[in-house]
Amino acid sequence: MSAAFDGALDDYIQHLRVERGLSKHTVDAYASDLVRFATWLASEQVSLERADEASVAGYLVALSRRGSSARTQARALSSIRGFFRFLVQDKRHRRDPTELLEGPRLIRKLPNVLSRDEVLRLLQAPAGAKPNRIRDRAMLHTMYAAGLRVSELVDLDLGDVSLDDGFVVVLGKGNKRRIVPIGAYARVAMTEYLTEVRPRWARPASRACFVTSRGKAMTRQAFWKIVKKYARAAGITKPISPHKLRHSFATHLLAGGADLRAVQTMLGHVDLATTQIYTHVTGEHLREMHERFHPRG
Repeated sequence: MSAAFDGALDDYIQHLRVERGLSKHTVDAYASDLVRFATWLASEQVSLERADEASVAGYLVALSRRGSSARTQARALSSIRGFFRFLVQDKRHRRDPTELLEGPRLIRKLPNVLSRDEVLRLLQAPAGAKPNRIRDRAMLHTMYAAGLRVSELVDLDLGDVSLDDGFVVVLGKGNKRRIVPIGAYARVAMTEYLTEVRPRWARPASRACFVTSRGKAMTRQAFWKIVKKYARAAGITKPISPHKLRHSFATHLLAGGADLRAVQTMLGHVDLATTQIYTHVTGEHLREMHERFHPRG
């Protein structure tokens, strides 16, 4: 990587962190994409100043020839486009070489969700009075009740939970906060965990809502294992991840007649189109039911 690219990339990463408030995970993904692009430019002996439409297009072709998926190519173009827009606004580059480039068309996959019965069996799986089961029950109920991302769930602080009012305050993507209701069942599960388990496990200075028996904050990886364990216990054979509970939350709300804008707000989606994909899932289900049971289906 050239010194010019290295310096520009450092400034862009700082811009993403400070001015745009993006998460570390998102910033790291952008940085990785751009480092790979810089490495390719260097192999082609093209400087940052000389990079143009042909350079970017050539890189995308190289990705395709390596077998990269359309989604990977689209993400790479998005990262490069954001970088050059920053350089143009900062008067470090004359024009954006990605301005006229289009990424590969993506076929948007419908989210694979759990049925209502499967969710109920999963939530009932950590039965009993053992401390770890009380905690796991609270986590599963809260994630499904609020449609949280797994990072949002494990990052909850004690101050983010208001059981009296029945909601949690979530720090989502872009460091944006939102308030989400959690419902009666999750409140009962959380109350039991916060009164009977957390006081025995948490370290005195800890603010993390969900902790392990050693007093450490719960991690995404550990919760992933918890979900898989209870899915097996519940007899759920389809592939499962914590994010499937979030998909299921949105799909079940919309299937029950919830307003699309309200679901968008609860999920923390900036773009309504991101939420609308769940309407296709419920639509597919309705069409299937019509074909199966309607005399003219």
